[in-house]
Amino acid sequence: MWSRAGALFAAVLLAPIWGTAMAGSAAPRRDLSWNAPGAGNPLLPGYFADPSIVRDGGRWYIFATIDPWGDDRLGLWTSDNGRDWTFSQPNWPTKQAATSPTSGDAKVWAPSVVKAPNGRWYMYVSVGSEVWVGSAASPAGPWADANGGKPLIARDFAPAYHMIDAEAFVDDDGQAYLYWGSGLNWVNGHCFVVKLKPDMVHFDGAPKDVTPANYFEGPFMVKEKGRYLLTYSDGNTTKDTYKVRYAVGSSPMGPFVEAANSPVLETDAGKQIISPGHHAIFADQGRSYILYHRQALPFVMGGERVLRQVAVDPLTVRGDGLLEKVRPSHDPVIPAFAAHRTRGLRWTGKGADALAADDNYATAWRPDTGQPPVLTADLGMVRTLRESRVRPAFAIQPQDLRIEASVDGKNWRQVAAETGVRGSPITLRHPGKARFLRMTVQAKEPAILEWSIF
Repeated sequence: MWSRAGALFAAVLLAPIWGTAMAGSAAPRRDLSWNAPGAGNPLLPGYFADPSIVRDGGRWYIFATIDPWGDDRLGLWTSDNGRDWTFSQPNWPTKQAATSPTSGDAKVWAPSVVKAPNGRWYMYVSVGSEVWVGSAASPAGPWADANGGKPLIARDFAPAYHMIDAEAFVDDDGQAYLYWGSGLNWVNGHCFVVKLKPDMVHFDGAPKDVTPANYFEGPFMVKEKGRYLLTYSDGNTTKDTYKVRYAVGSSPMGPFVEAANSPVLETDAGKQIISPGHHAIFADQGRSYILYHRQALPFVMGGERVLRQVAVDPLTVRGDGLLEKVRPSHDPVIPAFAAHRTRGLRWTGKGADALAADDNYATAWRPDTGQPPVLTADLGMVRTLRESRVRPAFAIQPQDLRIEASVDGKNWRQVAAETGVRGSPITLRHPGKARFLRMTVQAKEPAILEWSIF
């Protein structure tokens, strides 16, 4: 069986613990196009990368890098049904609190969160070109540095490679391991592994180089039928070559030989799924899934910045314990979660306004060049309203939001306003009756993924 935390953590579903007979594809696919209304992939509203997913007390947590290209803090999404997600930022790490003289100026990247046999949660995270470790009683935090204010893996451990992308794995016997490593300048890197002592911080022996063929970064270990599958990313995430490969070994310390059917997840140009990778593998109710980032659309090769979005697709284990190739999609694919997002009242809009009402996080309303940043919703008839929930494309940017209401589309009254608000969703209360609402969005980059009206 695959395991990241062993039998002790089967209920946590931090990583898969399932029988091959239970693994497989989810509900029948609809093969939606990337900009089709109702497309449920991307899973999260906004631009994020390098996701790590855990479940605790019935709640899902996804920790992720904030795009473009990192931030001084991480992003954290929580959900009780796997479909409606709320954004926050953990108190730790921060770039200021997790920086050493050798870490470099890169931002906070690539979290890996795991529950240890001692009952506590541990986060391994890249800050600059170093790995730091924190601990908490719950994935909700509060988090605190667990290594005396210094990096767990310093930049000079192997200066020819990036010391980033650490992922923890706990075997069936409770022994924990840590994998990490990335290349420099988009040249393939090296993968290192070390046993961890029960405190999940100190090394139990010397690290070992276990680099498989075609390894660049993003290692993630899973176990199936007594064999260890080291999954990892290869290629360039800023182009269209990023992909997920895997190699097989008889021990968590390797050696690992790349599987004959690797890679298992890669660009599908026909579906406009570009550079999927840096993934996590998890299970829910007997089904297995791969959570990963891919390029936001429309994708422009060589664009000015990297914007990625988090998606999820079914992952199937073959009868021989190897992996089937993943069929990436734009479809909602988690039948064990809620079937639909909580959308609120149906409304229509003209032109780009409709993109904020299409139940698709790949599309966003943006004001036309030279036009005021005003988004108008038509509810079709006069309705009794309670509130709006707004999901901006950039959840950490402050937003000035103002909502006006009208029963006839001619006479307007202001019903709600917030200044400098952040997050997702942003809730604005406006009880009353109206057929039309219009929202003015003032932000560094006004862009709304979804506007739900209740």
